[in-house]
Amino acid sequence: MIRFGIVGGGWRTEFFLRIAQALPERFEVTGIVTRSEEKGAALTKTWGVPTVRTPEELLAAKPDFMVLSVPWPVTPELIIWCAERGIPVLAETPPAPTEEALRTLWERVGASAKVQIAEQYPFQPHHAARIAIARSGKLGTVTQAQVSAVHGYHGMALIRRYLDIGFEPVTIRAQKFTSPILSSPGRSGGPTEEKVVPSGQTLAWLSFESGKLGVFDFTGDQYFSYIRGQRVLVRGERGEICDETVRLLLDYKTPVTLTLRREDAGHRGNLEGAFHKGYSAGTEWVYQNPFPLARLADDEIAIAECLVRMAEYATGGPGYYGLAEGCHDHYLGILMDRAAASGEAVASAPMPWG
Repeated sequence: MIRFGIVGGGWRTEFFLRIAQALPERFEVTGIVTRSEEKGAALTKTWGVPTVRTPEELLAAKPDFMVLSVPWPVTPELIIWCAERGIPVLAETPPAPTEEALRTLWERVGASAKVQIAEQYPFQPHHAARIAIARSGKLGTVTQAQVSAVHGYHGMALIRRYLDIGFEPVTIRAQKFTSPILSSPGRSGGPTEEKVVPSGQTLAWLSFESGKLGVFDFTGDQYFSYIRGQRVLVRGERGEICDETVRLLLDYKTPVTLTLRREDAGHRGNLEGAFHKGYSAGTEWVYQNPFPLARLADDEIAIAECLVRMAEYATGGPGYYGLAEGCHDHYLGILMDRAAASGEAVASAPMPWG
């Protein structure tokens, strides 16, 4: 049983609550901190979880760790507060809002804090399947990753995972573009009328010191839009992944094409239940859902994986995406926006967490 408390009662908090509700034998939310007593009462009524007004009160239930799901400016303050008390923390992305705030946070707690960042996208099933193939050696050395799936720091995290690189120097060129689009669904639901709105797009090219290339392409509509999908291209000298298609060379004269096939239960008369099984390619599994039978969306599967890994880390296990990683990916996202605003190439500088 993994027991955790949550600071914050916003939209992202409900992801953690749905996970605990779907997997009560694995997760328990010991309490939620909300500043509003009225909001706390509503959360308790809906989810059956007690709420309190301060982090100090949350500690009374002795959670294994605390999840911080609060506005960006508040996150570093709470990370420092927890670090000073030796409390393990899983913080939502990013760990601080600005480059200066990232530096200040690292100077205050640095590598000594018991902190991991809830960067879930590498654990989403389709990304996890592609990353597994990219790391398997079947593509050879991966030299290029083009990601059009997620914004800012999330995109940086995926690009670095696909390329398997750390904190190496990078030069970024970027451009912003605006085009019209019919309004998309959002957090509050589907569109209520036909309305043309502006769609902002960021394109960026990340040239790493090792010679590897990352290409970032994202529009703000992609998370919910009916007509703006995701695209991923990963290339090595022996093959490539293009969305769900894998092209390989078994040897210099023997090409093979495989399909990343999503496997779900409950379709076409299947009576196992309604849940995601994993991804196969040819005759092998390349990814299997670690939470079979649970009715979770892909993003919830990924966040549940973060919780499991955080629990292992809190009890002395290895980290999976620490404060340094979270700081660096947000730093790269900041540099990308700076390059797009200036129209000039921007080079990264050595950072204290690197």
